[in-house]
Amino acid sequence: MMADITPDEVLDCRKLVCPMPVLKTKKAVKGMPAGKILEVLATDKAAPKDITAWAKKAGVEVLKIEGDEEFKIYLKKSE
Repeated sequence: MMADITPDEVLDCRKLVCPMPVLKTKKAVKGMPAGKILEVLATDKAAPKDITAWAKKAGVEVLKIEGDEEFKIYLKKSE
């Protein structure tokens, strides 16, 4: 695993349920420059799986996922 990751932006999706974490993540990543890292905070149990599935289709790299009740999902926008 990677060492500590320093995000360029943090998106708080805690207490939001599907599909909102994915929709908000998509919007946040779209507005970021390539190569930047987004940390998504989420409490929805489906968020890690849903965001990973979206990222794969969108060409966004999932760097790391942490947590079991409150998740931290680190994404890197493609160059």
